[in-house]
Amino acid sequence: MPAGNALPTVREVDAGDLPDLIGSGQEPFVVRALVGDWPLVLAGRESAQAARSYLAAHARIVDLPYSIVAPDQGGKLFYDAQMAVNFRMASGRLPDVLATFDATGEQPTVYLGSIDIHRYFDGLHGANHVPAVPHDALASIWIGGATRIAAHNDHPRNLACCAVGQRRFTLFPPDQFANLYLGPLDITPAGRPVSLVDFDNPDFTRHPRYREALAHAQVAELHPGDALFIPSLWYHQVDATAPFNVLVNYWWRDTPRFLGQPQTAMTHAIMAIRDLPEAERAIWRDMFEHHVFSGGEDARAHVPPEGQGILAPIDARSAQRIQQFLLRSLSQ
Repeated sequence: MPAGNALPTVREVDAGDLPDLIGSGQEPFVVRALVGDWPLVLAGRESAQAARSYLAAHARIVDLPYSIVAPDQGGKLFYDAQMAVNFRMASGRLPDVLATFDATGEQPTVYLGSIDIHRYFDGLHGANHVPAVPHDALASIWIGGATRIAAHNDHPRNLACCAVGQRRFTLFPPDQFANLYLGPLDITPAGRPVSLVDFDNPDFTRHPRYREALAHAQVAELHPGDALFIPSLWYHQVDATAPFNVLVNYWWRDTPRFLGQPQTAMTHAIMAIRDLPEAERAIWRDMFEHHVFSGGEDARAHVPPEGQGILAPIDARSAQRIQQFLLRSLSQ
């Protein structure tokens, strides 16, 4: 059962509701034509070549990283049979990379993923941005041919704006992670674990719980100018379906950046706790609940505030002390 067929569509909202919803939304939503007046969108409506010329005109004279996928991979950035990534990395000036899209005949898929707009472009953000997103949001651009990115999630909230081409997002709630059969945490195509299910031709014998994931899935079809809000930790498969596609997205967190990355904590816990005897794991599970998942109020209630140390609510200063403590601990 191919993902994207017979699945419910993500709800649509008015652009005027965006400022309130991006700060509190727990469900994905689409805003049609939110960025329809961007110069980049207008150039793309003229032609893919016009969009490439527009991007090249704003590119800084520096090399950008990009991925190259062999033609026989169908544009999917994934794993090979040995569970190594199926693409290679390269770098080059943006005009030179964009020129490869004009080549004829069978060509590899070129993909520029998560390119920091402020670092690699001049004036692009000023002319093409969404004022409603937080001012400190990370603005990235994604450029490529027809590509397929397996389902994964991100910690920050995400507003994804289709500028050129078309994109199909298949979304799953965070609680479906076990039904998506995620790959390894540390060997990934782009930093986040991805689903190992073939969404276009799922093997329900090998991945039976994927049926349950599909029961909770939603689809968003984006055209130039449309935007999709993806809440924190929602899984999303992304298919860019036109010969040339550009997406601009914004990532931001609801919590201060000094709190660190939960994925890092889980990776350390796998190393330190997962392979302990079952009885010891049970004790650590209870201690994690007491100190972490409960919010920690009972763990610190009996300790005078001046002596609570890491038990106290964390601010930027205490976060720095904790980071230094962790670095010393990991080096021993």
